[in-house]
Amino acid sequence: MERVLGIGGYFLRAADPETLSAWYRDCLGLDADERSGLWRQEAGPTVFAAFASDTDYFGSRTQGSMLNFRVRDLDAMLTQLRAKGADVAAETQDMEGVGRFGWVTDPEGNRIELWQPA
Repeated sequence: MERVLGIGGYFLRAADPETLSAWYRDCLGLDADERSGLWRQEAGPTVFAAFASDTDYFGSRTQGSMLNFRVRDLDAMLTQLRAKGADVAAETQDMEGVGRFGWVTDPEGNRIELWQPA
């Protein structure tokens, strides 16, 4: 059986694509090529999971999916985002054996999860 090899891309609708792309670059350090969007990420685990349709975990119920980024130091990333004026959730969550989680909402209203693996 053929199978997928990994995530090949993640695409967002945006009222202002250039500004949103700049936010991801400037606030999260996502160094995607400005012309092609190609981003060479570091190797590591990726989680693929389905949630109940009535979950509040993604923030707004109109948000159909949530992007999760692996980070090296969650506290440093959240501090960096707050310093840039980003909408960072006050709470974080620790899951034994899994890691720590925090959340930020991008300028278009998309809730993003940040994960520091255990």
